[in-house]
Amino acid sequence: MAFPDETSALTHILVADDIEASKRFYSDVLGAELYREYGGTSLVYSFLGNWLLVVTGGGPTPDKPTVVFESPTDPDRVNSAFTIRVKDCEKTYSDLRARGAEFLTPPMASEDGGEVRCFFRDPSGHLFEISQVEGL
Repeated sequence: MAFPDETSALTHILVADDIEASKRFYSDVLGAELYREYGGTSLVYSFLGNWLLVVTGGGPTPDKPTVVFESPTDPDRVNSAFTIRVKDCEKTYSDLRARGAEFLTPPMASEDGGEVRCFFRDPSGHLFEISQVEGL
């Protein structure tokens, strides 16, 4: 069953501090395909079969009267993150570093040994993980 029909799609919204830095990051570092730009305040990307909408922050609007859009205030406290499954974590790590991604650590085995992973952030502090799981 498609939700609510076959034309539905999920878009993840990310609030950016610096839209131009984010544009360089998502286009040049991640290699996401820029689909559309809106007035210097919004970027729409197609990335690994998903939509990413990168927007500047803003206050409440009539349709969300109590909601403020802001980038992470403390990048070390995460309530949402992205995991990108890859075939070779070491190679992906090297490729992304060469494109400008700044990782928290080099790839390492998870505590249970079931995966090799490492983490990096976008310019506004949103957390991304690359993960290599054996047997997938």
